Amino acid sequence: MSRADRFDAFRALAGRRGRIGEGLLDALADQRASTAGPPQAWAPGIAERLDLPHAAGLGPAGYFADLAAPHGRRHVRVCTATACFAARGGRHLAEVERELGVTADGVSADGAVSLQAVRCLGYCFTGPAALDGDQPCTGAGLAAQIAGRQERQDPGIPVADATADPVLLEGVLEDEPGWQAWPQTVATRTADEIQAEAEASRLRGRGGAGFLVAAKWAAARARPGVVVIANGDEGDPGSFADRMLMEQDPDRVLEGLALACLACGAREGVVLVRSEYPRALARMRAAVERAYTDGHLGERVHGSEVTLDIRVAAGAGSYVAGEETALIAGMEGGRGCSRARPPYPTDAGLWGAPTVVNNVETLAAVPWIVRHGGAAYARRGVPGQTGTKLVCLAERFARPGCYEVEFGTSLEWIVHELGGGLRDGARLAVLQVGGPLGGFLPADGLEVPLTERDLTMSGAALGHAGLVAFDDSVEPQDVLRHLWEFADAESCGACSPCRVGSRRGLRLAAAGGAPDPGYRRWMRVMEEASLCAFGRRIPPVVRSLVRACGDRLASWEA
Repeated sequence: MSRADRFDAFRALAGRRGRIGEGLLDALADQRASTAGPPQAWAPGIAERLDLPHAAGLGPAGYFADLAAPHGRRHVRVCTATACFAARGGRHLAEVERELGVTADGVSADGAVSLQAVRCLGYCFTGPAALDGDQPCTGAGLAAQIAGRQERQDPGIPVADATADPVLLEGVLEDEPGWQAWPQTVATRTADEIQAEAEASRLRGRGGAGFLVAAKWAAARARPGVVVIANGDEGDPGSFADRMLMEQDPDRVLEGLALACLACGAREGVVLVRSEYPRALARMRAAVERAYTDGHLGERVHGSEVTLDIRVAAGAGSYVAGEETALIAGMEGGRGCSRARPPYPTDAGLWGAPTVVNNVETLAAVPWIVRHGGAAYARRGVPGQTGTKLVCLAERFARPGCYEVEFGTSLEWIVHELGGGLRDGARLAVLQVGGPLGGFLPADGLEVPLTERDLTMSGAALGHAGLVAFDDSVEPQDVLRHLWEFADAESCGACSPCRVGSRRGLRLAAAGGAPDPGYRRWMRVMEEASLCAFGRRIPPVVRSLVRACGDRLASWEA
């Protein structure tokens, strides 16, 4: 029996009862918002109410961070991800704990206030950051803001174009409205024509894997029941590009999703927005309502034969749940763990249907490609890596923000010309590129073109292209410990190489000494045998940090 034919009990049960698993996470989130008790006390009742077995409620409630963490009447989420850690060396969490009188992931005895450590909130450009309910507090004096002694800070995302002809930022910087290509395209052009433009553009996914978009569309297009998902679960600490697009230009994201649905022959699209982005979630939902009102969605769109429905779903807090198979598992109401492949989502994804998952930034480029042509897009960037990319510079830079650049641009130029180097005359020690699964480069090793190939050859990775700078005030051993803390906290636990390896790495890093004699062996097992890219990428990232820090982490060389 092939993996594609294997029986999935949860899918079968939830499918027979109207796919009520899709509403399970929302029901669990609603209950969690009003209770401080452990999932065992309330999750089985939610599952029973939906006519599902108790385990169906306990699984996701004990897995997803938003559901597992207790909630008081006032719930505060503090970012402990890489950019916020780099801003203060991680000291801000203890300061907030003292102000609230609650430890991270705990609740006060009277249930008045709870504190949750999260990764990340998308405020990397002005960290450290927190959400008090859904109200942001950022920057210096974070704890005082939460305590009400200082005015809350919620600056907008700085945005700039370095290409002279923006693709992704034309709506934000040039006030170009969305939905310009869609009405005429849906009425006069075919799915084959949209597919051809995507092929000519050589557009690759911007979510980290870099897969050719046209190839992914071709694998699922015109098959019965195909679904297209816009992945807005931007989990890479240091990147806030997707958050910016969903908040400031949601119509363009929706238009890109609609065009992808047209190319694939899909009648259904879904936008998945991470729960840590409440403003993006609200604006995407409002944009969908406008799109229906303006006739862009629904039956016989703009007089064509096309029927298209799009909805918005919320995540529940998990880094790995941004991986496409884990994302699909969560959308079905299960634990957001990666699934073995094959089958690939394009063969059997959401509820077994052929499913295309494209990242938000990827889809935001599609309207420009359809309007200007795939060939025009392919002339930008460099051979093998066409087009433009949003690069995010975190708080340590003199000019943090989100910049659109062409592929092939030097990291040295991005860091020193766009970013202005580090703020307050600080000296760059190491640079993290591409998030926790990317890699680290030394300060004197930035003459690297921004392409996946060149970054990989330098020991890093493109990822979402977030750049987090560490200055000399943060000890390399602390950075190493922070990396292993992230790995341990965010490993989904589905495979033992990643689960056990992350836990062992954290114990060694927290102890502060040299690794155990078997270190090289279990790191190799973790890299080669983990189920998904999360576990496989952690060892190379550790090695890149060790190389970038030189003698200061020499004992960890593997």
